Amino acid sequence: TKHYFCYNTMLHIWVWSVGGLDVSTDKLTLIEAKNGSTVLLPCTYYSCIGIEQLYFNWQYKENETMSTKLCEGEIALEGAHPKVSVFHERVEFVGSSEKSNISILLWNITFEDQGQYSCFARNKKEKYRNNTATITLRVVDQMKEVDNTLTVIIVSVLGGVIGLVIIVMVIKALVVHFLQKDDAKTKECLVSSSGNDNTENGLSGAKADNKATPKA
Repeated sequence: TKHYFCYNTMLHIWVWSVGGLDVSTDKLTLIEAKNGSTVLLPCTYYSCIGIEQLYFNWQYKENETMSTKLCEGEIALEGAHPKVSVFHERVEFVGSSEKSNISILLWNITFEDQGQYSCFARNKKEKYRNNTATITLRVVDQMKEVDNTLTVIIVSVLGGVIGLVIIVMVIKALVVHFLQKDDAKTKECLVSSSGNDNTENGLSGAKADNKATPKA
């Protein structure tokens, strides 16, 4: 892990760093790809004080003593278009200085392409400090299929539980609705029955026949 600290004044730029220029393969140490496919070999760089005449290259390590240079290039200044030379017919430079990216594509890979690939960079602005990031390519006949059985089971169980909860909520709502409806009918019957009783007894709410008192 590399740490950077920059301090600017009007006259000087003080720089403290551990390891100088940082070169990274995006935390990848191994790439597994299918025979005949095209693979991206990622590489990015970072400098606390910026770059000047940044030189970079990609190399393929054939064995313990031999390596082959796949491409090399130079970026004059921050944001400048990189000047790149490619030495392998199936290699394509796809980097961008605006994104501090010096990645390459390797087309139509074969089993002979598997091995160790190194991304190297050197920065003149940091007194030619340099760094290297390495990534291993493994070529296979078929990509491993991910077993999703457990995921399917979990999703199915969760779906069943959610469906059961929804059904219970719907049934509960219907029961409450019918209970409220029956309660309303019961109250209506009670009011109607009470009105009838009052009418029969000549109580309030009913007009009683007033018979005139016979004259003596």
